[in-house]
Amino acid sequence: MWINFFNLRLFCCLLAVLMVVVLVINVTQVEVTGVSRNPYCGYEHQTLSSQERLEEDSLLAAFQWQVPDVGPVPFLKSTDPSSSYFVILNSAALFKVGSQLEVLVHVQDFQRKPKKYGGDYLQARIHSPKLQAGAVGRVVDYQNGFYKVFFTLLWPGKVKVAISLVHPSEGIRVLQHLQEGKPDRVYFKSLFRSGRISETTECNVCLPGGLPLCNFTDLYTGEPWFCFKPKKLPCSSRINHFKGGYLKGLLTAAETAFFQSGVNIKMPINSSGPDWVTVIPRSIKEANNLELFQGSGTFPSGYYYKDQWRPRKFKMRQFNDPDNITECLQRKVVYLFGDSTIRQWFEYLTTFVPDLVEFNLGSPKNVGPFLAVDQKHNILLKYRCHGPPIRFTTVFSNDLRYVANELNGIVGGKNTVVAIAVWSHFSTFPLEVYIRRLRNIRRAVVQLLDRSPKTVVVIRTANAQELGPEVSLFNSDWYNFQLDTVLRKMFSGVGVYLVDAWEMTLAHYLPHKLHPDEVIVKNQLDMFLSFVCPLET
Repeated sequence: MWINFFNLRLFCCLLAVLMVVVLVINVTQVEVTGVSRNPYCGYEHQTLSSQERLEEDSLLAAFQWQVPDVGPVPFLKSTDPSSSYFVILNSAALFKVGSQLEVLVHVQDFQRKPKKYGGDYLQARIHSPKLQAGAVGRVVDYQNGFYKVFFTLLWPGKVKVAISLVHPSEGIRVLQHLQEGKPDRVYFKSLFRSGRISETTECNVCLPGGLPLCNFTDLYTGEPWFCFKPKKLPCSSRINHFKGGYLKGLLTAAETAFFQSGVNIKMPINSSGPDWVTVIPRSIKEANNLELFQGSGTFPSGYYYKDQWRPRKFKMRQFNDPDNITECLQRKVVYLFGDSTIRQWFEYLTTFVPDLVEFNLGSPKNVGPFLAVDQKHNILLKYRCHGPPIRFTTVFSNDLRYVANELNGIVGGKNTVVAIAVWSHFSTFPLEVYIRRLRNIRRAVVQLLDRSPKTVVVIRTANAQELGPEVSLFNSDWYNFQLDTVLRKMFSGVGVYLVDAWEMTLAHYLPHKLHPDEVIVKNQLDMFLSFVCPLET
């Protein structure tokens, strides 16, 4: 039995070596390009400082996803996750906590032929189901059908590898063209009313010319927003904003084949050989040395162990009792700005903490603004959604506030806490739109921290979600990965704290959801509250 097991391990090692040799020998030189960026709604004519222009160009260049210039590809020659496979390199080696694990992924098409170019979007994690442990991996695309995934082994025991194809490269090309050519595929509307007369018109960041427009561009931030002018009513009669809907018929029959549930959307790639390794603990001295050399650019930022998130840079507290949260937030004003993913924080806190009582403002359900008060402990909790574009049902015009303007109205101080999550509603637009929004928010955050340095500002990142053929065209993880990357770069070094919701959803064993399950939200809140009330050292 031991001999057979040894032979199996030896065979796997030889296979892994052979795969590396093939990788080196068969590097096919495929011309790769990025989809050309179309000028969008005058964004190329923004008044930017030289530093801002340089930053924007750098951000756009950094996320030029490498697209193979191979022309139209039939479905049978697109990436097939079921015939693709991965190999753990050196799987027979002895791994210790802190060691690096490398995995080689080879993608093939539906004819089981090796692909000669890259561009697929993969997600990777390691996990130990019995320990409720998990962490994400970093994927490197060699642009020739091979990918390498790097993991840091962060806990002892049997650790399994999981690789998924989110979208094939052929689907990514379609998503790129939609992002550049169809940013209006989600459309918005506003109701205008005066007396008994009412009209509804379409609105967006940019509208086609030829018809009179109402210009609702924000006077302070310069954020553009337009509606078609009603035929009988003035622009000043606008009373609300709401999501109009999603455009249909965006894809050709050939393009539709690249977006099939159960075929090529978030499908697992199986291993060729063992899909696990055994990890042994390090000595106390080795563990201490490992912590010293983690550095500021630590990846991954954390991992799950026994269903609790463990950041690698600091000690996160567990707020398992409502009294712990009350003690932390006592005498504080907490502002939550953004989309529905940070509204989850408001809902969690008001549900979990009995003394935090929601005050009925008569706001539309799931829209806000919302307010909760704990008079006994002097806690004030506020939630307000960000300004358009926002795909909520109905937001009153007076409640369409931009986060930057709200931040400018906050005095700040040691008893002021601000949390921001702005990402999901920007997934259909070119990146310039999101960059502009973050630039305005960042400027307001910097000014807030300048006048009140003890203010705690926390940014919640994007997260992965469930995907189907339609959702992929509007809210794909690939779009949100771009937003997440831009957000991290733009707020690096600003003096804010980051709740890494991206890794916290990808590393967990639960299915991805736009609104993650409570155990994940609880870990996000524990991290947020740990920034507000850190452990004394």
